[in-house]
Amino acid sequence: MKNFKTELKWAFIFIASMLIWMLLEKWFGLHDEYIHLHQYITMLYAIVAIAIYVLALRDKRKNYYKGKMTYKQGFKTGLIITIIITIFSPMTQWIISEVITPDYFENVITHSVETGYYKTTEEAESNFNLKTYVIQSTIYAFVMGIITTSIVAVFTRKK
Repeated sequence: MKNFKTELKWAFIFIASMLIWMLLEKWFGLHDEYIHLHQYITMLYAIVAIAIYVLALRDKRKNYYKGKMTYKQGFKTGLIITIIITIFSPMTQWIISEVITPDYFENVITHSVETGYYKTTEEAESNFNLKTYVIQSTIYAFVMGIITTSIVAVFTRKK
């Protein structure tokens, strides 16, 4: 477990940052009054996510590998972080949907029907619900984590 101390630390920093981001989105009205902007603004979290992976791999390189790290070592570190984030993704999504912004689904369903994105409320409800979001966020966490790790490991390797 000591070998994965860095990965655990950064995975939980990632999860905490996501929860804080969602709180900020909620406070700034992106889950209700300005819901029409949500899909665009929420993508900015990618910058935070990439920065966390960069800092995590640099931390591992500096404090575990004594300043030198191969691509394989960096990728392994990022993969472990990604797996931890993925495991906690359903719980994270539950916290977002039930604690931080319990009215989000209702708001996004109404907005998507009013703007014609979906023709019926039932159609929108089938896509905007906790079960669907848990599945999507878990898959997304894993896929985007692997992609991010693959790229960041190239830039954080050092001989």
